[in-house]
Amino acid sequence: MTVAVSYAERAVPPAARDLLTCGWFRTATSAEQSVQRVVPDACADVMWHRESGALFVAGPDTHAQVAKLTPGTLVGVRFRPGHSPAGLGLPADALRDGRVDLAELWPADRADRLAGALAATTTTADALAVLTDAVTEHRTDTDPAAPELLRLAGADTRIPAIADHLGLTERQVHRRCVAAFGYGPKLLAKVLRFDRAVRMARVGTGFARVAAETGYADQAHLSRDVAALAGVPLSVLVGRTRRLP
Repeated sequence: MTVAVSYAERAVPPAARDLLTCGWFRTATSAEQSVQRVVPDACADVMWHRESGALFVAGPDTHAQVAKLTPGTLVGVRFRPGHSPAGLGLPADALRDGRVDLAELWPADRADRLAGALAATTTTADALAVLTDAVTEHRTDTDPAAPELLRLAGADTRIPAIADHLGLTERQVHRRCVAAFGYGPKLLAKVLRFDRAVRMARVGTGFARVAAETGYADQAHLSRDVAALAGVPLSVLVGRTRRLP
């Protein structure tokens, strides 16, 4: 059976933009369950499923997650890479490759209040606003090294150079990167490059150009990384039946 799926992202209020990259919702309509492939993007999300009332966190992934696509509306907010510890109160690696009930991470009364407030909403916009307010209400400070770690890893900077730039030891760089992003700088760089490549490919850019413009040695290198992180070829991941020139 064909599953009808709609997905959209929404901007978050200015006061939340240093913590969250966006709010989003996904609606699936079908009499049967289907599956979707969720690939690494260096982010963590808090999500609420309206029909079941499930309220949970998806941690930063190191590989593709094949999840059941349950009919109904899923509402979520996505943390900026490196910022989930400030919103959730625990290091990102504690959630790596995980899907965890929010009630296991927050005090029971706080999680219950949020679940009740979400259940009382009647529109997706209202649910996004409630979820955004809840994850920003008790925020703490982000590791001040996280933005530079993100920038330098995204530029594929070698770990010794990152350590020298930040005035840290290589061990400190690794430890703080794992706590902020869920994985060390090498894997972070790999995930960020992969995410850029997938975004380019999804808007129709030819795969050879994708490889050249996102820092891969060649198209074969791109294919290996996609296979490792997504578990399927890039053409399958982005729904292309042929490569564009």
